This record gives sequence, structure tokens and C-alpha cells, in this order.
Amino acid sequence: MEFDTIRDYLLTKPFATEDFPFGESTHVFKVHSKMFALMSWRNDALMVNVKCDPEDSFALREIFSNITTGYHMDKKHWISIYLQSTGSDKSKESRLIPDGEVLRIIDNSYLLVVDKLPKKQQTAIKLHL
Repeated sequence: MEFDTIRDYLLTKPFATEDFPFGESTHVFKVHSKMFALMSWRNDALMVNVKCDPEDSFALREIFSNITTGYHMDKKHWISIYLQSTGSDKSKESRLIPDGEVLRIIDNSYLLVVDKLPKKQQTAIKLHL
């Protein structure tokens, strides 16, 4: 998946906003001021950090070599997904996660954050899902 595709998808989430509290190179996506995703380039690869249930995190890291514990995040509740390389190393391409799985992981991150919001905000968001 490409940067613009993921960015657009993240912003389709109800009440999602984009912010740059860590500088121009790190895109932070929030719902009601709570982060559910960060996106940037790291080591020539597009990286997306998302919240994740600890059990799901372990399973995903076992299945996909390009999913790691969250870079600069709480290692228990965040994962980093490395999506594409800007380099010429084609061996990385074989480890890419299917697009549908990336979107599912993003959806789960969003819902984990929404579930921690006050009930009134949860209801307003869930009406838009």
C-alpha cells in the first residue's frame, strides 16, 4: 500500500484528524484527540504505528516479519507495520502484508481507541460507522 492510500483511509474514519505534534515527517491520526495511528518513513520503509490488542500483536508478529513492537511506543499496546521499501531490495516485497489485512489492523486500532472514549462520543462515532 502507498502513503496516500493509507493516509486517505485513516482520514475516512469518523471524527479522524491529522496532526503533526512530532514534526512534519510524522503524521499522527487521532479521534477526539486520542491517537490511533502514526505514519512516517523509517529506514527507507513506510511505517504505520497502530494500537493493537496484546494477544493480536503477538500473533501478527509471528505471522508477518515486517510487523514489530511499536517503534517509540508502548511495546505492549502498539505495533509498527513496515509497508513498503524505497530501496531496491526485492526480498522485502515478498514479506508485505495483504492490503485487506493492513486495513483490518487499522480498523481494530481505531475501534480500540473509540472504545475508551466517553459513551456519548462512542455513540456519535458508532452512528457514522
